Amino acid sequence: MAKEFIAPGKIVTGKGSLKEVAKYIEGFGKKALIVCDQITEKLGKVKIITDALSKKDISFAIYDDFLGEPTNVMIADALSIYRKENCDFLIGIGGGSALDIMKAVAAMDANEGKLSDYMGKEITGIKTKMVAIPTTAGTGSEATQFTIVSDVDTGVKMLLKGAQLMPDVAIIDPELTMTLPPKMTASTGLDALTHAVEAYTSRKAQPLTDTLAISAIKRIFNYLPLAFHDEGSDVARTQMSIAALEAGMAFNNSSVTLVHGMSRPIGALFHVPHGISNAMLLSVCLEYAKEGAKERFADMARAIGAANDSDSVEVAADIFMSQIKKICHVCQIPTLAGYGIEKEAFFAQIDKMAEDAMISGSPSNTVRELDVEVIKELYRKLYD
Repeated sequence: MAKEFIAPGKIVTGKGSLKEVAKYIEGFGKKALIVCDQITEKLGKVKIITDALSKKDISFAIYDDFLGEPTNVMIADALSIYRKENCDFLIGIGGGSALDIMKAVAAMDANEGKLSDYMGKEITGIKTKMVAIPTTAGTGSEATQFTIVSDVDTGVKMLLKGAQLMPDVAIIDPELTMTLPPKMTASTGLDALTHAVEAYTSRKAQPLTDTLAISAIKRIFNYLPLAFHDEGSDVARTQMSIAALEAGMAFNNSSVTLVHGMSRPIGALFHVPHGISNAMLLSVCLEYAKEGAKERFADMARAIGAANDSDSVEVAADIFMSQIKKICHVCQIPTLAGYGIEKEAFFAQIDKMAEDAMISGSPSNTVRELDVEVIKELYRKLYD
C-alpha cells in the first residue's frame, strides 16, 4: 500500500540560520505579517527578521498581542491586522502558539465562516506563503499540517488540519532556544518525546516515520536532561532542535494517539500548557497502550540503550516505561494536584473531557482498542 509523506517545502537548519531568512522568502510577497510572542521580540530576534526584510524592500506588520495558547479570538485579531495592513505572506517566530496562529490566519484568510466550521475537515484554498521559525524545541509545528486553537465559547481545543497548512519554509536555528528557561525546556522537550513515541506506536506508522521517531527518541533521552539542567548547552540545544523537527515530521505523517487526545481537553479546561499536560499523561496512557504494542515499546527501550537483545519483549517494554517515568521525574513534571487542580473540579469534567478526546480522533490511532469508558477510567487513574 502506498504511503504519503508530507514535509515543509524547504528546511533550513544550523546556528545563525535566522540571519539568512531573506534568502528563503524570494517571491513570497510584498508585505509580511510577522506573528511573534513578546519575549522573542524583546530578545531582538524579530529585529533580525525586520532588518532582513527592509534590505529587500519588503514591508511588514507585527501581531504580538497574545499570551498563552491560541484561541479563536487571537486568530480573529491577527487576521484583522493581516487584512487591514494588506499583507500577502506570513512569518511566524516563537513557540508553538505563534506558529499555530500563523497557520490559522492563513486558513481563515482563504476560507469563510468560523474556525470551528473546519474541525474534522481538510482545510484547503490556502495560497499564502508561510515561514515557520521555532524558538522552542518541542511543538514541531514548523513541520506539521496541523494547528491547534481553543474555542473560547465551547471550551474545546480544536485540532485543525490540511496539507496546505504545511509551512513553505522551516528555519531551525538552535541559537533561538538557548535562553529557554528550564520549565519551558522540559515542557517542550517532553512534548517532542510524546510526538515521537506516539508516532512510533500509532496504527498509521510507516517506515519513514519510524526512522524519524526512533532518531528523535534517542536524541531526547540523551540530550533533554542536559538541556534542562544547563540552559546554555550548545550541543544539547542543537540536538533537541533536530529532535523536535524529526518528531514533528514523524507525527505529522503517522498521527498522534491517546496521550494527545486526552491532553487537549485538560489544556482547554484547566489551562495546563500542552507539553506539561502531555507529560502528566505519559505514564498512564502509555502503560495502557503498551499492551497492544509491546514489540514497539521494546524497540524503543533498545534504541535508547536501556534494554538489550537478551531481554524479552515484555521485560524491554517495561524497561521503556520505567525510563519514561524517570525522564518525567528528572524534568520535574508535576501531578495534577501539584499543579493546583482540585480533584472535585477535575472529576466534574471527566465526562466532557472523555467525549472531547474521542471526538478529536487521536485515541483511535492507538493500537490497543479503547472507547470513551476506557478514557474516563484513565482520567480517574491520572488524578489518583
